[in-house]
Amino acid sequence: MNAGEKQREPWIVGVSGASGTPYAAAVLRALLAGGESVDLVVSRASRLTLLDETGISFRDAHWRDDLRDWLARGADGKPDTFDVDVDSDAVRYWAAGDLAAGPSSGSYAAKGMLIVPASTACVAGVALGLSKDLLQRAASVTLKERRTLVVAVRETPLNGQTLRHLVALDDAGASVVPASPAFYAGATHIQDLVDFVAGRVLDAAGVAHGLYRRWKGELGGGARPA
Repeated sequence: MNAGEKQREPWIVGVSGASGTPYAAAVLRALLAGGESVDLVVSRASRLTLLDETGISFRDAHWRDDLRDWLARGADGKPDTFDVDVDSDAVRYWAAGDLAAGPSSGSYAAKGMLIVPASTACVAGVALGLSKDLLQRAASVTLKERRTLVVAVRETPLNGQTLRHLVALDDAGASVVPASPAFYAGATHIQDLVDFVAGRVLDAAGVAHGLYRRWKGELGGGARPA
């Protein structure tokens, strides 16, 4: 890095195998639209979920093309809904099996990490510090470096074991954000519900966005045009 050049400081976005890949896509789009840098880690299990929910095969060797197709797709499955630039250095991808990747080290500059969606297996692995893949290792690094960690858990119902893991993450300093859409923001489309959850994830990370209508203390506000 040249003297005076600003150091790249990305948000690490981990995508685990839980259902809810549109949530991850909405978070990624909002980060990039807001001028943030992103380091993406896609777990092996999440590739199966992505294929099932969107028909997209996420391939290491063609990740930019696959990411572009994914982020262009709306929550209703319609392709070419969004126009997103993934060709710049603002986006980097790390294979989940690469435990020597940048985010595996605390000396790697990062603002924090967002896990969206987070499966119960992912929650357990992070809470127990297993670091079985790069996603879990990066989350452990985020916690030990006292950086922002947001875990968007997507499961229902939750058993006692998972609840204890979530409490452990909260005790460790993470923000637990259930993927729970709300309706007071005036949702009229499935994308609105997805964007609400993505917006709450970004709220927990302190990232500015305009993904949903905020509550202003006025009853019936969700029924009025934005």
